[in-house]
Amino acid sequence: MASPGRTRTEHSVSTTEPRPKTIVLFGETGAGKSSLINLMAEKEVAHTSPDMQRCTMRWQEFNINFRKNSYTVFDTIGLEEPQLGITEYLESVENAYKLIKELDNRGGIDLLLFCVRAGRVTATLQSNYRLFHEFLCDKKVPIVLAITNLEREHRMEDWWDRNHHTFDKYQIQVAGHACITAANRLDGRHKDLYEESRTTIRSIVEQFTADGKQAWTGGDNLFVSLMRKLRELLTGSPNVRRKDLVPHLTKRCGISPDVAKRLADMIRANAAT
Repeated sequence: MASPGRTRTEHSVSTTEPRPKTIVLFGETGAGKSSLINLMAEKEVAHTSPDMQRCTMRWQEFNINFRKNSYTVFDTIGLEEPQLGITEYLESVENAYKLIKELDNRGGIDLLLFCVRAGRVTATLQSNYRLFHEFLCDKKVPIVLAITNLEREHRMEDWWDRNHHTFDKYQIQVAGHACITAANRLDGRHKDLYEESRTTIRSIVEQFTADGKQAWTGGDNLFVSLMRKLRELLTGSPNVRRKDLVPHLTKRCGISPDVAKRLADMIRANAAT
């Protein structure tokens, strides 16, 4: 839903042909994002990486059509602390911001699709959620969870029944969820679960991008302003006190205290040179 004063651009209200619905897909490496794209598309359009290496440092764009609807899916890397170094961590945040701004110029964002591999809910998941949903999209874009790797469940939805309270604990609130398997295995039950998963994920995408729902377009906010300040400081702007910066990084950005302290020291060192 668009907030007051925010409207689609002229490009997005064309009377000739509706623009494809825009979906931002994010999540950690190994969550199954590429497999999820292929599941929705019903063909292999995204490269999957069996060694769980980072496939891209920015984002990739995929055009998908199903049930007479067109979608553009932007696969972007999420935050992967502590696997990332501090500089790479900042680059990931900056890339996410650039993507949101670019899509804003194209006509807005219709859906955030948060891909999560079934397992332990962590603070890193919370950081990703806060980065995209709260800070970059100002809580104005519907967000749904796609929980993968559930082919071993007797009933895939059972996982959500057992674990949904954990997301509440981490204050991860979503408009909907899809319990699926994105592993394309052509044997008996796995094949059936895969086809069931395609129906499930397509249905939830359709539900939250239905005609009549207005794409969100938005501008800067506190988080974006903070990240700009960090980038300026890293290139040598005036001094900043570490004790003032650390709380901002932990509370506003969801960065762990340890990384926030190291980042603050880096900023301070660069500012002093």
